[in-house]
Amino acid sequence: MNIITKRPLSSLGYDFIPAPWLPGGKDEYYLRDQQNGNTRTYRQLTAQEIEVLVRNNNSSDNWNHILVAEQFSAQLVRNCHFFGKVRIGKLEPYYLEFHNLRLTVGLHNSTICSCDIGDNAVIENVAYLSHYILGNEVVLANIDEMTTTDYSKFGNGILKEGEDENVRIWLEICNENGGRKVLPFAGMLAGDAWLWSTYREDSRLMQRFMEFTAKLQDHRRGYYGMVGDRTVIKSCKIIKDTLIGTDAYLKGANKIKNLTIHSAAEAKSQIGEGCELVNGIMGYGCRVFYGVKAVRFVMASNSSLKYGARLINSYLGDNSTVSCCEVLNSLIFPGHEQHHNNSFLCAALLMGQSNLAAGATIGSNHNSRGADGEIIAGRGFWPGLCVSLKHNSRFACFTLIAKGNYPAEINLRIPFSLLVHEESLNRLRVMPGYWFLYNMYALERNSAKHSDRDLRMDRTQRIEYDYLAPDSVNEMFDALEIMERSVGKAAGAGSADERCRALGRKLLEQSPDQVAGMHLVSEGIENSGRPVELLKVHRAYPVFRDLIRWYGTSNLVRWMNQNKEARFGEISSLVAPSRESWLNVGGQLMTVGQVEEIREGIASKLIMEWDGLHDCYRQFGEGYPLKKLSHALRCLLELEGMRNGDLTPERLRQFLEQSRETSRWIAAQVEASRQKDYRNPFRKMTYDNEKQMEAVLGKPSANSFLAQSRLKQKAYEEAVEGILKRF
Repeated sequence: MNIITKRPLSSLGYDFIPAPWLPGGKDEYYLRDQQNGNTRTYRQLTAQEIEVLVRNNNSSDNWNHILVAEQFSAQLVRNCHFFGKVRIGKLEPYYLEFHNLRLTVGLHNSTICSCDIGDNAVIENVAYLSHYILGNEVVLANIDEMTTTDYSKFGNGILKEGEDENVRIWLEICNENGGRKVLPFAGMLAGDAWLWSTYREDSRLMQRFMEFTAKLQDHRRGYYGMVGDRTVIKSCKIIKDTLIGTDAYLKGANKIKNLTIHSAAEAKSQIGEGCELVNGIMGYGCRVFYGVKAVRFVMASNSSLKYGARLINSYLGDNSTVSCCEVLNSLIFPGHEQHHNNSFLCAALLMGQSNLAAGATIGSNHNSRGADGEIIAGRGFWPGLCVSLKHNSRFACFTLIAKGNYPAEINLRIPFSLLVHEESLNRLRVMPGYWFLYNMYALERNSAKHSDRDLRMDRTQRIEYDYLAPDSVNEMFDALEIMERSVGKAAGAGSADERCRALGRKLLEQSPDQVAGMHLVSEGIENSGRPVELLKVHRAYPVFRDLIRWYGTSNLVRWMNQNKEARFGEISSLVAPSRESWLNVGGQLMTVGQVEEIREGIASKLIMEWDGLHDCYRQFGEGYPLKKLSHALRCLLELEGMRNGDLTPERLRQFLEQSRETSRWIAAQVEASRQKDYRNPFRKMTYDNEKQMEAVLGKPSANSFLAQSRLKQKAYEEAVEGILKRF
């Protein structure tokens, strides 16, 4: 049966902190006073003010416990019932207007229990408001219940005094069995979640992360919920145990429980109609609208949930959008887009700049005996319409997957590729370099749009958006090996790896037409007995080499353009001694050595808290451009089989000239891939004439991104010309 406790009415609003947890010499308001922190002077009500309040149908268990600011108008309080200690700021004869809602300043038709209320607030038809601290010019209207418990954790994965471990909130990301679970906390970055969920074998690291999180929040009982200045909350049903920043807007939500909602004047957060959010953290500038359900979650800054989206046991990175979809047990890095109904994503690690199409079933445990499968996808992951994938699978950066039901696990190490399952012929096919050959417009625009849309206030982590970066370029070297090996085997070189690769390299460089006629396969891509075909390798191979060369030279051009006094002799000192392995740490790229440095710093207690780890992110982020340049130069020399001493002014001039040609090729590919939309007869058939098509689509010449691409290419040529003159 339901346990309903009867207590004296005189105790309502008091004894918020149970006696066992109230420190000696402290009253139940000591933490409330710390939280409020204002220097406002309150006074008791005058006899005349009490008379006015009573005449306006207000009541209190003890009028001496109602404290007010000097500029308090009792006429602006009507039909309210007060319990416990209530402090009220200025109430002056104004009305507040927000989005055409106009309400008079004051407290009306509400029950208020032990709260602090800021200046010129509106509290209208709040059935029960308990243990909250409200800022100035806050508007609360038509709310059924808004309460705080003494053990509130505001979405953080901590325990309060006397609580059992089984009530702790965890996020079971990346794996449904909870083996990679992490504790959510306000200010959690994607890099934090990745480090915690990845190195599970390091028990010392796991313990230190628990300690870091415990330090962030006070474990004492008795903290009040808070609502920041100018926040508007209207027509909501239940709000419980929630911290809300300034300038937020909550309307029509069904349930908001155990949350921290970060919001500020320059990054306002909003929650809309029919939403239910429980046990979570919302970052600055987040949007949640129209029937969203989110449970055990973290939304990083400027991310959105819309149109019935479900986010459960997941971390959603900065600048991301999930609409009409379900996301479970996932860690998603910044710049994720997931739209359209029927999309589903479960137990996945997506490393940013990803886009999931309608009907994509990313993850299925039907080939496993337990719910313990995982999918890992590098940056730029793009599964197409109605793609169904199996756990476990792993994909290189910028993988495009064509529509289909993929029956087995996949380990695709070739970046910028198109993956196709031809069910009628029972074969899996991979086209390396698809994006470069057929849709450079989308690839270039992907980098530009994510950079432009990065509205983070906190840029602790330096997010990489360029499609050519240390992670993707290292994978391009892997792809060169795979392509060389497949050609060598097809040419009859046998199984000796070096001999096989040497022959493949020779044929790819000297006889591409011969390679075009070969049937090329690669092993280890799919967990099945069927061969996996590689398509158009003779075209992809030289493009990969050209773009690795472009990566090295363009980064050098950028550096020399920023360092006008730099001389040739300085270049050799910039080259990394080896082509290091890099990791994507929440969207920020770091070398394996840097990540190990972080782990060792945490283990040795040089890093004592999350803020210390975040300082490491900043430090590595500041050094990233130079670190990336060093990697790029090493890639350039390795590609050409050169040592540091082999780089002469003449060879540098050759690289610069080649990069200028590559720059022109990239610009031409961007233009050509966009022009296809205007020249394809099947795209044009819905229009009666050219003018109608241009009225609907716009003129190609007016495309802002194409114009930007042309300017970028021109600027690069001018930079190269300036450097050539210096040498």
